[in-house]
Amino acid sequence: MSEISGRLITYCTNIHPGESWEEIFAALKRHIPIVKAAVSPGHRFPIGLRLSDRAARELTLEKRRAFKAWLEEQECFVPTINGFPFGAFHLERIKEKVYLPDWRSRERTDYTIRLALLLADWLPDGMSGSISTVPLGFKKMVGPTDYPEIRQQVRSVLALLRGIFEEHGKLIMLALEPEPGCLLETTGEVCRFFDSLNLQSGLMRHLGICYDCCHQAVEFENPADSLNRLALAGIPIAKVQVSSAIQYHGADVARLNDLNEPCYLHQVVVRRREGELLRYADLPEALSVHTPDHGDEWRCHFHVPVFHLRTKWTGTTQGFLTGVLPLVAKNTLLEVETYTWDVLPDDLRCGSVTDSIIREIEWLKEHVHA
Repeated sequence: MSEISGRLITYCTNIHPGESWEEIFAALKRHIPIVKAAVSPGHRFPIGLRLSDRAARELTLEKRRAFKAWLEEQECFVPTINGFPFGAFHLERIKEKVYLPDWRSRERTDYTIRLALLLADWLPDGMSGSISTVPLGFKKMVGPTDYPEIRQQVRSVLALLRGIFEEHGKLIMLALEPEPGCLLETTGEVCRFFDSLNLQSGLMRHLGICYDCCHQAVEFENPADSLNRLALAGIPIAKVQVSSAIQYHGADVARLNDLNEPCYLHQVVVRRREGELLRYADLPEALSVHTPDHGDEWRCHFHVPVFHLRTKWTGTTQGFLTGVLPLVAKNTLLEVETYTWDVLPDDLRCGSVTDSIIREIEWLKEHVHA
């Protein structure tokens, strides 16, 4: 295994705008060599590749071969694909559309299958891979009556992944990514859903989760308890997205207005002084509906660079990261995922986007080996 300091560490390329394959490949050529030279000069560098449905469709055999040749030339490889955002992900209002099509839809299944076939071609021999995806659907759009269709769609992808393994020996895992406001939000909801599937072992080996630290920190989950529950339930972690959320104590919530931007959904969980958790689908709702109290602790789904302990007015959930990283198995992929670069407040931008990525990976390397 080639990996930075003995660990598989990368960043997710969803930070780079681009929906067509030409735009995505151009961004990779612009940023990846610089990042690799800084953080992995003597080893192959893993790329956490984000592909839209459009890009996946545009990848002809000739383009796939050209990309594979570029990977070899750059001493890089692809162990994971981010298959969460189906369509546009930058520079326009995304909000709850990011979950669509969800796992009720054949479109989601077909998109994920396209990604699986691409990853099977690019994944190095002897290495397992993953495709991270929507946590079934958004609770405001999807309900319990949709579960039969969702289970059927998920099973069809797992059957395809089993076929890839049996034919090519490439083990690829579908990694559901729990997120606030979704059907899979808490560790408990993840455990119950996996239990309800009743999968045979041949399919179960291809299903796991993408553990996003920002998301679980927003839920006020305890890192050790969360990971222990997943282990006891036999739920594998395909990869960990190393990300940090906003944390704020107090009643002067007007200070959070700097984070109130129109592109992404910024779910909020507020813990009252007595421990009650109140959930809001987006920051504007929380700011307008919630009655603030000095005993409140706010956590907001707004990815900020992991090396920041504080912002101008708030704290971050960096402490969740330092709590969870020592508990993660050493062979688990660690993927920095601060996709919010274009909407970050000015005080959180440190140099160029490439500089920030390098600094995040260096922070992660230090804390993995601390």
